[in-house]
Amino acid sequence: MSARRSWRPGRLLPKGLYTRSLLIVVLPMLLLQSVVALIFMERHWQQTTQRLSSTVAQDIAGIIELREAGIDPAELSRAGDKMGLAVTFVPDEPLPSPNPPPIFQILERVLASEMAKQVERPFWIDARNHLGFVEIRVKLDNEVLRVITRVSRAYASNSHIFLVWMAGASLLLITVSILFLRNQIKPILQLANAAENLGKGRPVGNFRPRGAREVRAAAQAFFAMRDRIERQIEQRTTMLAGVSHDLRTVLTRLRLQLALLPKGSEVDDLVGDVTEMERMLEGYLAFARGDAGEPAQSINAADLLDEIRLDAKKSGKAISVSFTGDKNITARPGALKRALANLVTNALRFGNEVEIEARHDNGQFVITVDDNGPGIPEGSREDVFRPFLRLDEARNLDHPGSGLGLTIARDIARGHGGDIELTKSPLGGLRAKLHIPA
Repeated sequence: MSARRSWRPGRLLPKGLYTRSLLIVVLPMLLLQSVVALIFMERHWQQTTQRLSSTVAQDIAGIIELREAGIDPAELSRAGDKMGLAVTFVPDEPLPSPNPPPIFQILERVLASEMAKQVERPFWIDARNHLGFVEIRVKLDNEVLRVITRVSRAYASNSHIFLVWMAGASLLLITVSILFLRNQIKPILQLANAAENLGKGRPVGNFRPRGAREVRAAAQAFFAMRDRIERQIEQRTTMLAGVSHDLRTVLTRLRLQLALLPKGSEVDDLVGDVTEMERMLEGYLAFARGDAGEPAQSINAADLLDEIRLDAKKSGKAISVSFTGDKNITARPGALKRALANLVTNALRFGNEVEIEARHDNGQFVITVDDNGPGIPEGSREDVFRPFLRLDEARNLDHPGSGLGLTIARDIARGHGGDIELTKSPLGGLRAKLHIPA
């Protein structure tokens, strides 16, 4: 039985800072206005309607009492006109059938309640068939009292103005909040983009500190961090240039001295050792120097893969290359070519068949390099990325190499904001998958 995934309220919240900040401002405002509107509807609107309806019911009760006292209907009609009531007396007839109980008609419900309190006679109310008017009929002893009055006489019909003003004010305040928050969040998004570009080795652009004091402080800290990284890279590059010059000078002297010696197997072995030392020195310096100084630019990925294929064909082994998607990507061309060359060289070194597949879609550039070699045990696939590490079982130590190829390739991939993963290849060997945002 699978364990149920625990539910957390945070999963329903938006992930963006702008949306969350907007909710912090808008939700309390909406809740407050909803409570105010509810109180207004319950206390003001309904009570006002109840008082107006009570007044109408009292006026009708007074007319009924005067009629029972023998007052002429014409005089009652003139008196009703002064009270805003159209009063008529019609011959005795049954009252119409009662209307269905109102659900949203507050007027009929409240007026019927007040009429039941004030007039102790059968009555009938209709506020639906006369637009803007309400008709009331009361059955008397020998006749029927018919009263027509405006809805506003018994109902607080202008209360919606308060709701309109409240909704309009809410929209205005929300608009101001959106504009204000957008200006406050924009510097944070620019800082995040600048940090991402720095991590991918791309130019930061014209980013400058602005916004709130805390955001400016974070931007200043970002610039200080960038300057420290650039100074460290510059100092390391300068030091490595000096070390490279000194070591190359010694190796050059050794090579010249060996060239002056008589030819022989021992001399050939020494020349091979010097060549291996030069190659290893190049690998060490390349790993320590890195490729951070190379600017990112738009390159043709298909042409880059074609160059890798042509270089690999010199080994005489079978290699195939396929590419799908947009050919233009943004990367550091020299560094990316070197990372791909290291992966392909590693595959060609231990396999007789190599397949390279590349695709560019959804903003990602993905390359898989498959070989039919011995592969790498699953538990050791992360270990091979450690500098100077070479596996005894999967990789023969007789093969030339310094153990830095995969390390340099992953360093370049991560410098672009991506990574390299090693899995088992469908060909039976090793699959290296490089992906970077492009």
